[in-house]
Amino acid sequence: MTATLKISGMSCMNCVKHVKHALAEVAGITESNVEVGKAVISGEFDLQAVKAAVEEAGYEVVSVA
Repeated sequence: MTATLKISGMSCMNCVKHVKHALAEVAGITESNVEVGKAVISGEFDLQAVKAAVEEAGYEVVSVA
């Protein structure tokens, strides 16, 4: 499964680092590509766990494609 997340609240490379670290903690994600405002993730993961991890890092998932 691959998902593209639109993430609000990100404005710099430090934000990218925080989101990438949060996604690394989610079971089942095998690859993540994080940019300001967006993340593309691959693997077998629970989307609710992904959203919770991003929100815990201080950002909001506004859409998933």
